[in-house]
Amino acid sequence: MHLVMILATVGLAWGMRLSVPNDTLDDGRRWQRALMCFLFSPLLLVATAVAIACMGTQGNMVGWIDGWPSYVIALGFLGFMVLFFAHLAREARRSLRRIRTYPQQTFAGKPGRLLDSTIAFSAQIGLWQPELVVSRGLLETLDAEHLEAVLAHERAHVYYRDTFCFFWLGWIRRCTAWLPNTEAWWQELLLLREKRADRWAARRVDPLLLAESLLLVVRSPLEQSESFCAAFSCLAPQSRLEERIDALLDETSASGKTSLWRWAGLLVALIPLLVVPFHT
Repeated sequence: MHLVMILATVGLAWGMRLSVPNDTLDDGRRWQRALMCFLFSPLLLVATAVAIACMGTQGNMVGWIDGWPSYVIALGFLGFMVLFFAHLAREARRSLRRIRTYPQQTFAGKPGRLLDSTIAFSAQIGLWQPELVVSRGLLETLDAEHLEAVLAHERAHVYYRDTFCFFWLGWIRRCTAWLPNTEAWWQELLLLREKRADRWAARRVDPLLLAESLLLVVRSPLEQSESFCAAFSCLAPQSRLEERIDALLDETSASGKTSLWRWAGLLVALIPLLVVPFHT
């Protein structure tokens, strides 16, 4: 019976990931849909693995005898998730150690780290309390007004705790890279993260200054995982940059509000846990 559960879960998780991002929705609904499509399959897989691990190898369920193979598969999947988490956490820790060797400096009244690079670059790197990293090239490229626009965008990432949230989403991405459209939904989440930060910054600085800064800051001198690095701009598809600029210049664009009740759909992914009491 457990093996049937595993096969059914993998099939459903695979099928749920066959959908592709839809850019015709407003950003609020795009964000909600992207998170739902990105999280549902992993939650379903984890719930099934945990349920099978809890039920063990002894006993039966509705007349079906259970055994070791499905139990080993479930524990193996959970074990690989732990290994992926340890690897990503080690990457984040190593990055934080490296950037903390950079000299501290104040940028527009905000503390940060100065990166000795001629490439214009800024980012928040870390988890719950990320470090602001600004390159020497950015200070030389932008005037005070454009620099303030860039720093406002970086403050938005701190406000939304983007580095912390995307650390966990990045972990899920690595664990489910074998599912279809994982990278497509990941890129969709990254784009919407940056557009959300742009909107937050545009309410505090001139949107035109922010759009101009985007055209100037287009490369990254650091090879950092986007799971714990929220850079103002980096190597990305041209369409992503164009969409961000269009959104900033479109004064009528707005992000629709999401409804909390719609998140109840994620609870469906936890249904496998309900079968545990039927195991004897």
